[in-house]
Amino acid sequence: MKRESLKVIQMLPEFHEGGVERHVLWLSGALAKQGHEVMVVSKGGKLEKFLDEAVKVWHLPLHAKNPFTALWCALLVARRARKEGWQIIHAHSRVPFWIAWWASSFSGVPWVATTHDTFKHSFVLHPLKKACAAISVSHSVKEHLSSYLPERTYVIYNGLLPTEKSWQGSLKDDPFKFLFIGRLTSRKGLQVALKALAGVEEKWVLDVVGDGPKREELERLSVDLGIEDKVRFWGFREDTDEWHARCSCFLFPSLEEGMGMTLMRAIQMGVPVLASDLPPVRELCLNPDTLLKPGDEQAWREALKLLLSERKSVHDFDRNKIRSVAEMAELVFEVYRKCTFKSSVI
Repeated sequence: MKRESLKVIQMLPEFHEGGVERHVLWLSGALAKQGHEVMVVSKGGKLEKFLDEAVKVWHLPLHAKNPFTALWCALLVARRARKEGWQIIHAHSRVPFWIAWWASSFSGVPWVATTHDTFKHSFVLHPLKKACAAISVSHSVKEHLSSYLPERTYVIYNGLLPTEKSWQGSLKDDPFKFLFIGRLTSRKGLQVALKALAGVEEKWVLDVVGDGPKREELERLSVDLGIEDKVRFWGFREDTDEWHARCSCFLFPSLEEGMGMTLMRAIQMGVPVLASDLPPVRELCLNPDTLLKPGDEQAWREALKLLLSERKSVHDFDRNKIRSVAEMAELVFEVYRKCTFKSSVI
């Protein structure tokens, strides 16, 4: 029997590099390949060029933290949803939660929220209770936001695109090749890793792949710490699998996280990892007591020194928890079915 197809609106603030953006990029492409009609609504951004050619794009100021702008966007989305027969509105991030809730109220189209992070508890999360269903990217995110989430809330881990690459590096590399991949913001904790590495005298280099608002500050920090000759900032790169494959160890020093996709990719590829002790990381780690206290420069410095001395991987992760984008899209589709066809349960 032919599977019912859906018309789905994906909403997020902007479409630049980041975990939420990458999630929407991959989910939209997978849904389009499965025969669904998809439209991504956002302010826009450089990741749009990587969308599947079947995915529609609509630019609205969904990033603006202004209630009047948000209401205007909701009216536009509601009108278009009714006129063109869109069946699901899927919101990612806090401002889009409000817009999706209002658009759903105006149009009668059900909406779904994905919570990608452990947001600070506040009235800003009020719309989540009004969603037909919610998806959390980890059990820890669901637990943290439980008082705001609707009864129908499901945990669906982020899916990853297939890769033929695996780790080709070595723990015996000289100099040792540390790798950081991520958006350069304070919460990603790169500043902690830099300060910790400044006290490590062994031969090492750190490749920083990614961009963000803290890049200049982090570059200055590496100069102030006297390690600028060992830290190389490469900016935004599309070939992150190549970097994973060639490094000696992947650093994941985040201070907060929903469920890091760069960490999941490292685990999938078998890359040695040093990671922060965060609830979502514990969900993937088989020996969580080895994880490092977030923000603790001394703990990170000692772990880095030990790694360079013993040349042994510290953490052990469960690769079986890493699913594909196609598998993730199937599970998300089942949530949509629950909201539209009233028939399927996951």
